[in-house]
Amino acid sequence: MSPAFIITIDTEGDQLWERPRHVTTRNAAWLPAFQELVQRHGLRPTWLVNWEMAHDPACVEFLRHVLARNAGEVGLHLHAWDTPPLELLTADDAQHHPFLGEYPEQLARAKLDRLAGVLEDTFQRHLRSHRAGRWALDGRTVRWLRERGFTVDCSVCPGIDWRSTLGNPVGTGGPDFRNAPYEPYFLDEQDVTRPAARPTLDSLLEVPMTIRPPRWPWARTIFESYSKRHSWLRPNGRNGAAMRDGVNQAVANGRSHLLFMLHSSELMPGGSPTFPTAGSITKLNEDLAALFAHAQASGCRGTTLGEFAAEWRARVTQKV
Repeated sequence: MSPAFIITIDTEGDQLWERPRHVTTRNAAWLPAFQELVQRHGLRPTWLVNWEMAHDPACVEFLRHVLARNAGEVGLHLHAWDTPPLELLTADDAQHHPFLGEYPEQLARAKLDRLAGVLEDTFQRHLRSHRAGRWALDGRTVRWLRERGFTVDCSVCPGIDWRSTLGNPVGTGGPDFRNAPYEPYFLDEQDVTRPAARPTLDSLLEVPMTIRPPRWPWARTIFESYSKRHSWLRPNGRNGAAMRDGVNQAVANGRSHLLFMLHSSELMPGGSPTFPTAGSITKLNEDLAALFAHAQASGCRGTTLGEFAAEWRARVTQKV
C-alpha cells in the first residue's frame, strides 16, 4: 500500500518567533486558500489549533465549514505559556515559552483540559489528534491525552535532539528524540521515544514527523557538512526538490506514512521569519503545489491524522 500523506498545520498566532506581548491572528485570512490547494490534490489537512486561534472568529468559522464538508480535521496544539489558567512559571513566560511538562501537574492538566474543552464545545467534535507545543511531548501528557480519549499524537521528531532548546531558562530543555522510531508506534508513557511493551486498546499512537536522517555519518567537506543535515517534510523556501525526493524514497522503501507540517502563520507574508514577503509566499505556494501534485501522482493517499490512526489500530487489532 502506498504511504498515507498526512498534512498537519500548527494553527497558531502570527510571528510567535518574535515573542509578541500581544498575539495577533491575522493569518486566519490565509487558511481558506491553503485548504483549497490541498483539496485540489485529493488531500485533507489536520488543523492543530491553539488557544488564540480557537478564539479567532474567522478561524472558527473557516474550520466549522471544513468540518461540515468533512474536508479536514481539527486537533489540539497547546502553548502552555498563554493557555489558561495562567500562573507564571518563570519571571516572563511570554518571553521564555515554557513547555507544558515544566508546569506543576495540576496546572498543566488544567491547561490541557481547558483548551480541549473549548475546542470540543466550539466544534462539537471529540478531539482525537494532538501535537505538543514546541514538540515537547512527555509521558505525563501522553497519559492525560489517553485519559481524555485522544488516539494519536504527532510530536516526535526522529533523530532530533531538542535539549539545547530551552523553555524555562533553568530547565533541562526539550526532549531528545534521537533514538525514536521513524514508523508509527504505540507510546510508552515512561519513555516517549520507545514503543509500549504491552499496548492496550486505548494506548496513544505516535505518528512521527517525516524526517530523513543525514546522508553521511561524517562530513569531509563544507558541502557534505551542509548536506548531512536532517531533511524535514516541512517547507523552508529552498527545499522543494528535497521534499519531492522524500516522497520518492518513502514510496520506494514501503513507508507507511508521510507527515507534512507547516505553521498557519507561515502561510501569510510576514507571519514568520521563513516567509517574510509576498514573493516568498508565492514561492511557498509553488513548492506546495508541486509537492502535493507529486504525492498524488506517486499514489500517496490523503488521510487526516485521526483517520490514519484508526486505520493503523484496526490493522493491529486484526493481527492479534
